[in-house]
Amino acid sequence: MKKLGLFFVCGIISIFFIAGVAAAKDRVVVYTSLENEEIVEYLKVAKKELMDLDIQAIRLSTGELGARMLAEKDNPQADCIWGWAVTNMSEFVPKGMLVTYKPKGWDKIPANFKEPQGYWTAIDLYAAALVPNTKVLEQKNMPMPKGWNDLLNPVYKGALIMPNPASSGTGFLQVASLLVMMDPDYKTKPVEQNKAWDFLKKLDKNMGQYIKSGSKPAKLTAAGEYAIGCSFAFVYSSLKKRGSPVALVMPEEGAGFELEANALLKGAKHEDAAKKFLDWAISKQAMEEYAKFKLGVTYPGIAGPPDLPALDTIKLAPMDFPWQSKNRAKILEVWQSHFLK
Repeated sequence: MKKLGLFFVCGIISIFFIAGVAAAKDRVVVYTSLENEEIVEYLKVAKKELMDLDIQAIRLSTGELGARMLAEKDNPQADCIWGWAVTNMSEFVPKGMLVTYKPKGWDKIPANFKEPQGYWTAIDLYAAALVPNTKVLEQKNMPMPKGWNDLLNPVYKGALIMPNPASSGTGFLQVASLLVMMDPDYKTKPVEQNKAWDFLKKLDKNMGQYIKSGSKPAKLTAAGEYAIGCSFAFVYSSLKKRGSPVALVMPEEGAGFELEANALLKGAKHEDAAKKFLDWAISKQAMEEYAKFKLGVTYPGIAGPPDLPALDTIKLAPMDFPWQSKNRAKILEVWQSHFLK
């Protein structure tokens, strides 16, 4: 009998649940962009409910996950995707890298949270948020921002940190939400002519750093390295529980958001095991675990965490996922041309 283990290697989580002879287990390899601390908690439940599976969950940032899938296109090393941004996921449908699968309980998920043919099924929603360090603001006599426009105040010069949208799903949804909110004609003009780029250029003057991770801006801000991290709501909750001097600001202009979804990979070497995992991953039990971290989940009737604002009290940005997915490459090209010189 092998020992139950939890291994963290180079930012990758591999979790092996083994209760008996290894040969009796059905192996499944899962790629995910969920946060490390979430994955650990979710898989504690999966261990109890999927005793016949040897689950190997490999955590990658949003951009890294897509890059790895493309690199492995002719020889997939994973069987399914768990909790990846829909804007990214949608690009892989026309590439022929996903196959349709409607997991058990698929009919319970509302239509706007799943691809009609079953190429992907969303499990949750996460929203962009500003996470200020209250001690730093007080020490440097900086005002508490209410939204994006407040961040243009010169008092914040060098005190802001934001995710790079090329590698971070959170970074991409932040930029994409601004492109939609700040230019009513975004659909009828080239991406590079969008009015939001002028805003982002002004914001860049106050930016201390662009970073690969969506959660790191809040974490570095909590450590006192920056005054305000452009991050997402869940990481605030995690930091606050640890006693960090942070506040949560949902941008008054509208909080950009993203759906995280699951999918079955074409060429999965362990397809049956992957389907069992995907069935569990949209179950009520799994959704109740997601709801401990997320603003909202896609299974009806499950409330979010008590230390985050209720979803119906938040002004959400008018996201346009089809447009964002279609124009993703161009959005990133323009962003990098302006801010990664």
